[in-house]
Amino acid sequence: MPIYHIEMMEGRTPEQKRKLVEAVTRVSVDILGGSPEAVHVLIHEIPRDNWATGGQLWSERKPSSSPR
Repeated sequence: MPIYHIEMMEGRTPEQKRKLVEAVTRVSVDILGGSPEAVHVLIHEIPRDNWATGGQLWSERKPSSSPR
């Protein structure tokens, strides 16, 4: 079964991450078959100091432009 690597900025709650991995697992089983235990999801949280868009670090952007 698949191994998913999800990269996202840090800051999500454990509840948000739990819902994400449950949804990825459910869709994988629905489409590919197999069991939920065979689906692996790895979340890589990237600090905002290490993520930039348009030449600007996300840690230096105004709060209204930050993704959620």
